[in-house]
Amino acid sequence: MKKTITTRLLASLIPLFAIFCLSGYWFATDLIAFQKQPLLITQSQPLKVESGTSVIKLAQQLEQQGLIQDSWKVKYLVKLEPKLASIKTGYYQLLPSDTLETLFKRLRLGQEAVFTLTLIEGKSIKEWQHTFAKSEHLVFGTDDFNQVLINNGDTSGLPEGKFYPETFHYHAGDSVQTVLQRSFDMMQMSLKQAWEGRDADLALTSPYELLIIASIIEKETGKPEERDWVSAVFNNRLKKGMRLQTDPTVIYGMGDRYKGNITRKDLREATAFNTYQIDGLPPTPIAAPSRASLFAAANPAKVDYLYFVSRNDGSHVFSATLKAHNRAVNEFQRKKK
Repeated sequence: MKKTITTRLLASLIPLFAIFCLSGYWFATDLIAFQKQPLLITQSQPLKVESGTSVIKLAQQLEQQGLIQDSWKVKYLVKLEPKLASIKTGYYQLLPSDTLETLFKRLRLGQEAVFTLTLIEGKSIKEWQHTFAKSEHLVFGTDDFNQVLINNGDTSGLPEGKFYPETFHYHAGDSVQTVLQRSFDMMQMSLKQAWEGRDADLALTSPYELLIIASIIEKETGKPEERDWVSAVFNNRLKKGMRLQTDPTVIYGMGDRYKGNITRKDLREATAFNTYQIDGLPPTPIAAPSRASLFAAANPAKVDYLYFVSRNDGSHVFSATLKAHNRAVNEFQRKKK
């Protein structure tokens, strides 16, 4: 009799057990499908994960923002895959192609959003400061450019030209000084390489002088192929004791007074940067030179040019004599034949 009751009990429990197993399987399958569903977004948007935020709380926030549905499932998803509970704080980017699975993986690995900042060659520190001011999620300090110099043992207070123009990548919360340190290191390396490979006939006495000339070449060059010719003009002039007489230095010395034109009065004004009035080099670079300009400054072309004038199309006419130069000026600047 007891055996019969036990058999009947087992027979009645088997279907219940089967139903339980099937339900568990279906729920687990549903959870897996849930994490593979695309987020409900059509364009990229930021996601900031604060310290102390759990994956369950984050899921609730995503649902409140209308980015997912059924956030309650995440609680059970974590039980199924415990590693999903490990997320790192930081600033991330939600992508239209994201699913919860891909998002949680990035959060687990700490793959934060990457931002870019481009420091353009030929620009001054003042112009770069405007670039930094427009950049997102960077932490500013006090006098960041000079602070980087001080950190590297340079107490000159002259940051112009000492930072390399390049596109830099950073994360939210990085400091401006972190970016500038990479820029400074790259300029030091490139300047050292250019100086060590300089021409023996170079009329310069230090890497800093090379940096100054390179910055002027950068501002004067409209076409890359002319860099070594522009360099040759300046090198030849320095060797002969001639003044550089280059407009970009005058413009730099004018500062905010420059409104797009240089007058004869400007050319006669005595400033430290007016190379129509001073002998030799200006006291500092006038812009950030590119690597190409650094190496052009170190290796001028083997030509006897002393002058150049713009054709007004980005190119220049180069001349070895003042007579030939004046003809070019008449043709391209004064429009005389």
